[in-house]
Amino acid sequence: MLRSLFSGISGLRSHQTMLDVTGNNIANVNTTGFKSSQTQFQDTLSQVLQNAGGAQQGTGGTNPAQVGLGVRVAGITTNFTQGASQITGRSTDMMIQGDGFFMVRKGSDQFYTRAGSFDFDATGQMVLPGEGALVQGWAAVNGVVDTNGPLSDLRVPAGSLMAAVATSTASYEGNLDAAAPSTPPTVLHRTVDVFDALGNSRELSLDFTKNATGWSLVADDGSGPVNVGALTFDPTTGALQPLATAGATPTSFGVNGVEVELGALTGFSGLDTVKAKTQNGQAAGTLQSFALGADGTITGAFSNGLKQTIGRLALGSFTNPSGLEKAGGSLFRTSVNSGNAQVGAAGTGGRGSLAGGALEMSNVDLSSEFTNLIVAQRGFQANSRVITTSDEVLQELVNLKR
Repeated sequence: MLRSLFSGISGLRSHQTMLDVTGNNIANVNTTGFKSSQTQFQDTLSQVLQNAGGAQQGTGGTNPAQVGLGVRVAGITTNFTQGASQITGRSTDMMIQGDGFFMVRKGSDQFYTRAGSFDFDATGQMVLPGEGALVQGWAAVNGVVDTNGPLSDLRVPAGSLMAAVATSTASYEGNLDAAAPSTPPTVLHRTVDVFDALGNSRELSLDFTKNATGWSLVADDGSGPVNVGALTFDPTTGALQPLATAGATPTSFGVNGVEVELGALTGFSGLDTVKAKTQNGQAAGTLQSFALGADGTITGAFSNGLKQTIGRLALGSFTNPSGLEKAGGSLFRTSVNSGNAQVGAAGTGGRGSLAGGALEMSNVDLSSEFTNLIVAQRGFQANSRVITTSDEVLQELVNLKR
């Protein structure tokens, strides 16, 4: 049989594969996180009709004469260029800006995806819709995330509780007017709410009184007044001098288990700016909403007015992402040629940052795909003509004998 017949058949088969790949790309033009593929061809073995000859005295060398035996698909590669972003406004939609993949788990299998359209199930687990794959990351313990620890399923359950914390320290800052009148005595009343271990709040009040001998202080949290005594300031620097009844530090005192720090007070003239600076206690609260940071940190807003880290998404990156296998559902799995995932937080180790309220769309270029359709169609058509022509030649050969 004619070699051209089989070359044409291989061309038909290869261009049909190109049509299949192009059709799949076009079908997924609006698939979140989809990465398009391209087909590469290469020729097959060539039959040698005449070997090459070396140059000799009086005669020149000759080139080999070879006839190719057709074409085959060399490979189908995935294009991992960034897709366009689509703003959705949903707090659970996340987009990777740069390299990296979200990590999800289905049973005991680990998968990777660029599709960040997440939802929550009835138990508060973050999942991929339709697949039920569990999003992987690091859960926070008391608001602290250890990115060196093992990965776990991320959970953001509604109504999560932030435990109450008893106040152990409080601090004040500002200036006490050294020139304030002492007749009648000047009194500055300042308060701050502090908490016990159950989250019950009480008011801690400080009364600063200016009399003939200078400023003095009395504190009270409702359990009885504490006479701190005179407040003395350095005449040159205005800094507070050690207290006569000092607590843990020379410029602090204790009130019912709360250490009140006054070291930031000054005693210059002309200003009364004393105010409470900080206290480290808090009431209990429940989760009201959450937001995603560019580093993948999920921060929850609680009913007590405070924010706390809930967890952090993990991203995986690969030396050769084109070596990943498509597993359906916009998921990828590792192969022997992709290498193992290098796990880390967003924005580190070459991994991209995250944007909340947005999705990465397909990176399919329709103009390029329609051009590929034409190329594949014409290639298929041309190879079919090779088969038709070869058939006509065989027909002429058969017609030699009538």
